[in-house]
Amino acid sequence: MGTYGKIIDLFKLALQMQETSEGISIEEIKKEFDVSRRTAERMKTALLDSFPQMEEVDTGERTKRWRISQRSLNSLISFSPLELSVFKTAEDLLKSQGMDEKADILQIVESKLRNLLKPEQKRRVEVDAEELMKAEGLVLRPAPQIKINPEFINQIRHAILSCHQIKIKYKKKSDSHISNYQLIPYGFLYGQRDHYLVAKHSDNWDEGRAHNYSLQNIIEVEILPDVSPDDGFSLEKYAQESFGAYHEKPFDVEWLFSPKVAEEAKNYVFHPTQTITENPDGSLTVKFKAGGKWEMDWFLYTWGNEVKVIKPKSTN
Repeated sequence: MGTYGKIIDLFKLALQMQETSEGISIEEIKKEFDVSRRTAERMKTALLDSFPQMEEVDTGERTKRWRISQRSLNSLISFSPLELSVFKTAEDLLKSQGMDEKADILQIVESKLRNLLKPEQKRRVEVDAEELMKAEGLVLRPAPQIKINPEFINQIRHAILSCHQIKIKYKKKSDSHISNYQLIPYGFLYGQRDHYLVAKHSDNWDEGRAHNYSLQNIIEVEILPDVSPDDGFSLEKYAQESFGAYHEKPFDVEWLFSPKVAEEAKNYVFHPTQTITENPDGSLTVKFKAGGKWEMDWFLYTWGNEVKVIKPKSTN
């Protein structure tokens, strides 16, 4: 194991020693980190060097156990104004995309980290972080938001983690018709204009292909006792076949950006699998394979006449 791995293990051990009132023994260190007794002793000694306040716990047994007080560990933790402002920036961005639940979770984590600071340090850092946020302008920036019922997200996430199928009541965008679907849920895809549940029908409709279901069009969720089969579905691979959060059968994509915007286009990652070619005339060619013509058309519109679609021809 490299130095980085050793540091991570020591930090993990320090947290475990902080969270227990009974303390941790050498044998438990050996078992937890799969190391020899000699290495476990060295890990304990290394922590003692960093935390002289580490105390031996008297349990009335012959086995020695050690713990670290919460105050000792917290004294090593500090944050810069910039680091704390990033949390607020991320919260605002999540809310602007309709992901209020994730923003709330991030806010809870941020609060926990702030509480680790000493009172005088906390006041100083919070004031500076607030000034940084004002300078970035994100707090005041208006943007359209997608409204999603957070309870539905919680139910679906619980079903995914517990490997259960779900039944949803779903209103189609095309004709507002309401349908009931029994689904095997896989995960979520978050796009700029809509967020989706990725799932397939339990009865293998459409040859068992996964589909996107707009989260804002789900009007009811029920977790079923039926267990979801492990069919090896990869949400990562599925997402890479998409452009944005829109998914369809992948096809070859080739865009030609004019010399006027080539430098700007080079700063974008349009798709994780893209390749770029700088042409002799100063233009830029971007190629990748994905599905999502509709999403691509929306995105290309922002580039106006400075981009030409070479492939597929049908998007012109």
